[in-house]
Amino acid sequence: MTTSPSHDGTPSPVLDAVVVGGGIAGLVAAQTLVTEGLSPVVLEASEVCGGYLARADVGPNGTPVVVDSGAESYASRSQTIAALVAELGLEAVEPSGLSAWGYVPEGTGRAPGRRPRGRAFPLPKAGVLGIPGHVWASDTRRAIGVVGALRASLDRVLPASRVDASTLASLVESRLGRRVLDRLVTPVAGGVHSTDPALLSVDAVAPGLLTAYERTGSLAAAVRSLRAHAPAGSAVRGLVGGMNQLVAALETAVEAGGSIRRGTGARQLRRTGDVWEVQLTTGETLRTARIVLAVGGHTAVALLGDLVDTAGAALVRGTDIRLVTLVLRAPALGDAPRGTGVLVAPGSDVVAKGSTHASAKWPWLRQRLDATLGPDAHVVRLSYGRGGAGPAGADLDAAAPDETFVAQAVLDVQALYGVPVTPGDVLSSTVTRWDDALSPPTPEHRARTSRLVSDVAALRADGAPGLSVTGAWVAGTGLAAVVPHAQAAARSLDLS
Repeated sequence: MTTSPSHDGTPSPVLDAVVVGGGIAGLVAAQTLVTEGLSPVVLEASEVCGGYLARADVGPNGTPVVVDSGAESYASRSQTIAALVAELGLEAVEPSGLSAWGYVPEGTGRAPGRRPRGRAFPLPKAGVLGIPGHVWASDTRRAIGVVGALRASLDRVLPASRVDASTLASLVESRLGRRVLDRLVTPVAGGVHSTDPALLSVDAVAPGLLTAYERTGSLAAAVRSLRAHAPAGSAVRGLVGGMNQLVAALETAVEAGGSIRRGTGARQLRRTGDVWEVQLTTGETLRTARIVLAVGGHTAVALLGDLVDTAGAALVRGTDIRLVTLVLRAPALGDAPRGTGVLVAPGSDVVAKGSTHASAKWPWLRQRLDATLGPDAHVVRLSYGRGGAGPAGADLDAAAPDETFVAQAVLDVQALYGVPVTPGDVLSSTVTRWDDALSPPTPEHRARTSRLVSDVAALRADGAPGLSVTGAWVAGTGLAAVVPHAQAAARSLDLS
């Protein structure tokens, strides 16, 4: 840390670095700066760090049962995360190995205004965002039927030029047909990205897929190629104790060399001479040589407004997500009737966009429940909120009270898992609310964020160094995208 004169002439500290935002991107950026020998200050507007890597204690009657109430896994292909997990001394684990299931509307509603019941089926394992690599595999054929498999088979003989790659939906439908899109890709991609595949940029949500398609001339072959180069074992991993353990470990690492100010956000960012000034929500002003913006997209655009032209950088408001976590006394769930959980296509009798049978997916959680609540206790998570279908799905308002979401979750568990569950079986519950979650990674979104990042780079090159931008809104969805981007954002600063 150095000092420079303040406005009244008295010396005021110029901090090594300020990281605005204490979500996972901000914590990773700050931890990277600490490893480089700097002493960053992290500003987190809320009282809790970690962003979408949240935790909840859902144990009934004081029984300690801590689970993830946000992201619960990361892509195992990411060597960057594997290295970070090892560096922090955390224990990575694979899920149980059970299949995930899909749930799609079957037929038409039995009465006017009623949506049809759905059909559950195991999702094909060898796919990318639901796109199958083997269209005649038994699990794929079970999902899309013989008619769907026949249509998907045309992918092998259609000219490579017969493709519309403007969105994920158009790519899949043009090569593999409507059934693959509706029954496989829509529930999987919609569950991951909370929006319609017709709005998703292929490069943003499936990096490398178009390159593989151009090389093979077949979408199914492209999927097989990507899968062949993926690491052995499960496509995802978690941590013993949940992904929330990553947040705790990063906080410890950051505070070993820097500091975290919770309940303190940034109001304005400006350049004064060769120093950055950050006006805080508390009224204070911090002076720093380096700054990493690791806040959400809308906040970042607002903070950059005095520095670059943000007129064309308006981002679409993200979906309001509601995550309901239930602890159930339900012996019928003991044989994991839907494997690790269910991804739901829109239009059926189920309102949730997806559900995870967490205690069937993660052996460490099953062991802890056995030790505390017994073998008949289960943790089931249900997610509500689809982009383009209202703020919290077709039948629920995002502003509805927790009780409404819990009641709907019980109904959805019955339909999705095919087991009798009543409100009396709920030992405890919690509802986690994410307002304005990530804007969908549409082609327009990517163009706007790319332009904004280019403007920031130009600002740095034009005599205002020491500023970088990171976060899922610019890096992409998922820890495999966010972690390396945050590390690179920190290292892009002059660290000397």
